[in-house]
Amino acid sequence: MKKYNKAVIYWLLTGCVLIFIMVIVGGITRLTHSGLSISNYKLISGTIPPMSEVEWNEAFDLYKQYPEYQKLNYGMSIEEFKDIYFWEWIHRVIGRFIGLVFIIPFLYFLIRKQLTKSTIKKSITLLIMGGFQGFLGWYMVKSGLVDRPDVSHYRLAAHLTTAFLTFAYTFWVALDLMFPNKKKIDKKLRNFIRIGLLVLIVQIVYGAFVAGLDAGWIHNHWPFMNEGKLIHETVYIEQSPTYLNFIEGKSGVQFIHRTLAYVVVIFILTIWYKATRHHLTSWQNKGVNSLLIMVGLQFLLGVLTLLLAVPVWLGVLHQVGAFILLSSMVFTLHRFSK
Repeated sequence: MKKYNKAVIYWLLTGCVLIFIMVIVGGITRLTHSGLSISNYKLISGTIPPMSEVEWNEAFDLYKQYPEYQKLNYGMSIEEFKDIYFWEWIHRVIGRFIGLVFIIPFLYFLIRKQLTKSTIKKSITLLIMGGFQGFLGWYMVKSGLVDRPDVSHYRLAAHLTTAFLTFAYTFWVALDLMFPNKKKIDKKLRNFIRIGLLVLIVQIVYGAFVAGLDAGWIHNHWPFMNEGKLIHETVYIEQSPTYLNFIEGKSGVQFIHRTLAYVVVIFILTIWYKATRHHLTSWQNKGVNSLLIMVGLQFLLGVLTLLLAVPVWLGVLHQVGAFILLSSMVFTLHRFSK
């Protein structure tokens, strides 16, 4: 590792940690139904929360004008409102802080000429992804302020998946600087890991669908969706055409999420098996072993989250597991890439 790269690497890894924290807080915000508590968007002044009773009453009165209060939380006390306001506020503040952490050091490194042309291009891509992620957050909240007292699960999935992808790419750029020299690789194995990563991303999208539709609060049994019945017998046809049941129906979305969990496990077991047939470097070995450990832990967390009907702490832990599993997949792919 070149000495002048160390500061850039620390900057990128700091961004990864902040995105990780952002995802955790975002998960808590979703599971506590706090995301629509701040119904207006103020980039600068919105950083400071209400500081007096008058300001709190104004914020609460604004919240009362929207469907979530009128249809779900009618009669909520101002103290209860403060609790949900906190999580959405801290979620937005962290988002702003991440923006500053990316932009200010980037300009510093740019002026000091500590970035290669390749890293500059990658950093600009990261800034665009971060800005798009902020836009999707606003776009998601907007969907819950019109008629329905909840955000669109499509927009939620876009918002969450973009956060995961921004983290993954930030991590990849940092790994490029940490490991500039790569060994000869097996292209077939590398491509298989790429497919595994794609399947994992689809699974993350469906995890967001489950969260957005509150689909984790039904079929709280395992291994079958209903006790004593086969899984396919519980995919109730609720909408027409039929395919909508698998992207908008709670039962169908949960079925796909469950099924993809098995697919992800099979892919990772196969990656591990194929990789161990090769002469691996120390880092490659650590990568495939971390995949094996994390997929087992994540699968267990998924089952427990379902059986216990998504308690907040376990729902957040399951999301954290997905984040770490994605990290392991990205690291492993990088170690097997040319």
